Amino acid sequence: MGSHIFVGTRRSNVYHINEKTFKDELRQTCHFSTITDIVFPTGYSELFATCGSNDIRVWNARTSAELLRIQVGTLECNCIQFTKDGASIVSGWSDGKVRAFGPQSGKLIYAINDAHKLTGMKRVSGSHAGVTAVCVDNANKRIITGGADGQVRVWTIRGQSYQLDASLKEHKATINAICTNSMDTECVSASDDGSCILWDLVRNIRRNIMYAQTYFKAAQYFVDESQLLTCGSDKKIGYWDAVECSVIRELEGSKGGEINTLDISTDGSFFATGGNDRIVKLWGYDQGTCVQIGLGHSCNITKLKIAPDMKHVVSVSDEGAVMIWSIQDLDVETLM
Repeated sequence: MGSHIFVGTRRSNVYHINEKTFKDELRQTCHFSTITDIVFPTGYSELFATCGSNDIRVWNARTSAELLRIQVGTLECNCIQFTKDGASIVSGWSDGKVRAFGPQSGKLIYAINDAHKLTGMKRVSGSHAGVTAVCVDNANKRIITGGADGQVRVWTIRGQSYQLDASLKEHKATINAICTNSMDTECVSASDDGSCILWDLVRNIRRNIMYAQTYFKAAQYFVDESQLLTCGSDKKIGYWDAVECSVIRELEGSKGGEINTLDISTDGSFFATGGNDRIVKLWGYDQGTCVQIGLGHSCNITKLKIAPDMKHVVSVSDEGAVMIWSIQDLDVETLM
């Protein structure tokens, strides 16, 4: 074997040690506990960011090398988003604060204190506290946050300063996901209270609502924004009319566990799901059929994202694994 030794640690670090000199060199790193979110910059597939129980990390998608690590004490980061211009990483934390960092330096740009409350809630659901969902608009002027307190809040950002524009208080439980439309005129929020609410971001009022016997875990607009796709604890994938908020069809997304996450490809031809059955699944959007699966996770899949160039899917899970799946030769029509 020569004079080289590889050593793995409990903190998910892999070191190369020279047997003669005993000099160590860090070769690979990863999260060592639950990863809560993963996101790509808009239109850029060469890197992605993940967050977990104690930090945010930025990765090279080709080499799997860690490019940046951001830590804030022992706090848990629940959610992250790149701004559309790529100038900052906006993150939601378990202490109820929103923090924005430089994507290259990792330096703090601004922090929104008490963005969501930690105490005084009538109902608590899920395992996360504080800020549980974050979304940035397409104009890089506003961010929308959701919390374990069930509130959706709209903030205007100006450089390093911020202002609360609206606090929307109709959900009764934790907000798990928020997504805006392309015009920034409305957004949808998915909650553990069994509802997804479409909010008018011009008048800051509820426009419509969707109900189901489930904890909604994710909601996303289709490419042309005529439909919404949802998933949740009932193991079903729902297609909804984006105007009337009526169910178009439902798919049985899993037989073995809740569906925690979904993502639609940039051309709308397929989408990916993952959940407590630990299987990454690719579905034809129009056909509603699972065309490929990925097996590898040993714990629940928490989030996944399709790369903007549609060549890879990145999934993260409770065991701290980041898995990159190649789908560059995927042809949904031929797999039907």
